[in-house]
Amino acid sequence: MTKYLILIYGDEQEWAAMSDEERRALGEGHRRFVAAAGSAVLGTHELEPAEVATTLRTDSAGRAVRMDGPFLEAKEAVGGYYLVDVPDLDEVMDLAALLYEASAGHSGVEIRPVVAPG
Repeated sequence: MTKYLILIYGDEQEWAAMSDEERRALGEGHRRFVAAAGSAVLGTHELEPAEVATTLRTDSAGRAVRMDGPFLEAKEAVGGYYLVDVPDLDEVMDLAALLYEASAGHSGVEIRPVVAPG
């Protein structure tokens, strides 16, 4: 088994402007994902908007400095994630395809293998 982090990206303005029908489709996609993945889901959370993020960066003196907002300026932001433990990339891709964000024009899904300890 391999652990994968599924990062859900999207345009936060588009998410905020979604119709009730789009919100139902989004919720249904997540319910299908969870039902299909079952106990393979190790963790999941929706994230607060990027505007409330805090970033630490090193200043010229080598000190960590707190900055408001995300590290990068981008149209898309991470809106949530799933951590799953599945046999292979094909299975995680099949699962991730169930998510609304995998097919919506203003969002996407990134799948990243987790580095095994040791």
